[in-house]
Amino acid sequence: MGNPVIHWQIVSRKPDELVSFYTKLFGWTVSANNALGYRMLSTGAGRGIDGGVWPAPPEAHAFVQLHVEVSDIADYVARATELGARVIIPAQPLPEGGHMAVLCDPDGVPFVLFQPVAAA
Repeated sequence: MGNPVIHWQIVSRKPDELVSFYTKLFGWTVSANNALGYRMLSTGAGRGIDGGVWPAPPEAHAFVQLHVEVSDIADYVARATELGARVIIPAQPLPEGGHMAVLCDPDGVPFVLFQPVAAA
C-alpha cells in the first residue's frame, strides 16, 4: 500500500478568515457541504493534494496536520504508540465512512491516521 499522505489540514482559531485568505490568494475553492461542516479546499490543479481547514479551540495554536492512509487503523495506532506516539483522539468511525485517529509523533507534531471504507 505504501501509506500515502492523502490530505492536509490546517487547524485554526479563525477558520473562515483563513479559508478566505487562501481562496483569494490562490483561487482555491471551498466546500463545507459535509456532515461536519468541514471546510474542504480544492486547488483545482489536478495534481498535488487537496486539504481543508478545521476550527481550533480558542486556547490552541494553529498548525498543519498530515493525513496518512493506513490499511488497519488499530494496528497502526498500536505501532505508532509503541514507537513513542501519543493518542489524542482514539480511532473512531467518520460520518461519511472510514475511520480516523489523531496522534502526536514523538516530537509532539500531530498527525491523522485514516482507514478508508473497505472496498466491497
